[in-house]
Amino acid sequence: MATMNSDGSVNTELVVPEVVIRRLPLYVRVLTQFSSQGNSVISSEQLGLQLHMTPAQIRKDLSYFGRFGKQGRGYDVSMLEQQLRSILRLDRAWNAAVIGMGRLGRAVVSYPGFAPEGFNILAAFDINNDIVGQNISGLRVQSISQLATTVKKLDIKIGIVSVPIDHAQEVIDALVESGIKSILNYAPLSPKVPDSVNVNSIDPVLSLQSMTYYMK
Repeated sequence: MATMNSDGSVNTELVVPEVVIRRLPLYVRVLTQFSSQGNSVISSEQLGLQLHMTPAQIRKDLSYFGRFGKQGRGYDVSMLEQQLRSILRLDRAWNAAVIGMGRLGRAVVSYPGFAPEGFNILAAFDINNDIVGQNISGLRVQSISQLATTVKKLDIKIGIVSVPIDHAQEVIDALVESGIKSILNYAPLSPKVPDSVNVNSIDPVLSLQSMTYYMK
C-alpha cells in the first residue's frame, strides 16, 4: 500500500504492516466520536486510552503515513480524520454485492450501518432457484449466472460472501473472474485467490475459540 510523504507526495516504496492498516478504521471511529463531541484537538494519549494502546504505538502507526501532529499540541481532529479517510479511500462511496441469501445474507443486506459509511449494497445473488427472484430488503435476488454482467453494470467493487463452506470457493472464484478485487468472506475457510485480490475473512467460531483461552 502506498503511503504519504510529509509534503503530500506519494511514497510507493514503504510497505505498511497489515495490522496497522486494520487499526486505521478504529482511529477514524474515535476521531469521528471526538469531533461529534465538539473536540478539535486530540493527543496520542487520548487516542491510546480509547483504543487500549500505548501513545508510542499510536505515533508509530501514524508515522507510516506522514507527519500529522505537533509535539506537545496533539492532532487536529478534523484534519487527521480527513487524512485517514483519504488513506483508507473512505472519501468516496463503494458499491457491493452479497452472494448467498440465507439467514446471514439477509441480515447483511438489511443492516443499516453500511450506507452511512459509504458502502452501498446494490445487488444480491443466490444459487437456489427458490430464492432467485425474491425481493429482500429492496433487492431482487439474481442468479449467480448474472454476476459478471451486474458487477460491470453497477460498478460493483466489493463482494460479500455469505454461502456455506462447500460453495464458498466456487463463489469466490466467480467474483474474481468478474473482476472483483476486494472480498469480505463469512465462510469458515481460507480461500485461494490471486495475489491481486484482498480477502478479509470473518469467522465468529475462531473468535470464540480464542476467547476461551482467557476464561477461568
